[in-house]
Amino acid sequence: MRKSTLWTVVGVVVAVIIAWVLVNILFSLIAFAFRLIAVAIVALIVFFVLRAVFARREVD
Repeated sequence: MRKSTLWTVVGVVVAVIIAWVLVNILFSLIAFAFRLIAVAIVALIVFFVLRAVFARREVD
């Protein structure tokens, strides 16, 4: 095996490892953003439900 072939193989392995880590981080950030959006939507729904419930009680 020539020296350049060995460095090519090492380069490919290092590139795959770096890509794996970057994709893992990217998917973690996407999952975090999705959870954040889901929590914001649920919080808005709960806020409006509570507001409607307490608004009805004040009228009575």
